[in-house]
Amino acid sequence: MTITSPGSESTITVKPMTGTIGAEIFGVDLQSDFGDDILAQIKDAFAQYQVVFFRDQEFDYDSLAVLGRRFGELVTHSGVSSVEGHPYIVAIHADADSKYVAGDGWHSDVSADAAPPMGSILYLHTVPEVGGDTSWVSMYQAYDSLSEPMKQYLEGKKAVHDANPVYKRLFPDLDKTYPRTEHPMVRTHPVTGRKALFVNPSYTTEIVGVDRLESKHILNYLFEHCTTDPGSQVRFRWEPGSVAFWDNRCTLHRAVWDYYPAVRSGFRVTIAGEVPV
Repeated sequence: MTITSPGSESTITVKPMTGTIGAEIFGVDLQSDFGDDILAQIKDAFAQYQVVFFRDQEFDYDSLAVLGRRFGELVTHSGVSSVEGHPYIVAIHADADSKYVAGDGWHSDVSADAAPPMGSILYLHTVPEVGGDTSWVSMYQAYDSLSEPMKQYLEGKKAVHDANPVYKRLFPDLDKTYPRTEHPMVRTHPVTGRKALFVNPSYTTEIVGVDRLESKHILNYLFEHCTTDPGSQVRFRWEPGSVAFWDNRCTLHRAVWDYYPAVRSGFRVTIAGEVPV
């Protein structure tokens, strides 16, 4: 499918990857000074498909930051350190010496922040010959496919998102306290107006005001519900020079670590979001 802005001769080609989530975009060099018409088309595709992908791109730290700022204010990551001299760049790297990899578990990026990020842009320059895919799940679809009684139960409820169990396990030597915040379990997307389930297995620890055992069972059900339906997911096979841009407000994602001891390397920026409502 080719998308053209009204009154513009500039176009991008958008190819949906599933019937629910994800699309590849062709016809734009993201490092170029592309016009506002192209920017609007990318934003439209991003809103519709929740995660968009680009091939054959080339970035350094500064140029990826420039791209990120075209979609919003950049923010530092509250859980991991930035690249020295580049406060908004987080390195994503795994090799034969890695004891863990970033994102190896379903999550929405740093959802424990008071205002979780709107989106993330990841660029990989080095990828394994086999493996290293990333999967995304639509949390619109996760909400829509709930039963009506469950939707009614969740309406108005909040859950705790706590980053401390995640990062204190990864970085036990750091004397640091990480964000812990209560968020609505169902949030309304500020652009599309659609409702999305807003919980994830990495950061969501309990339902506010609910018995601990009941909370545990309901959250486990919701985690299984939103991560096991292949009809709500897209899986992206990386190539060198690929870029993924995803909406943290309505997706979860997971990096698959099936390529040890091969190298998978790149970097990302994070774009500021708003307090979920």
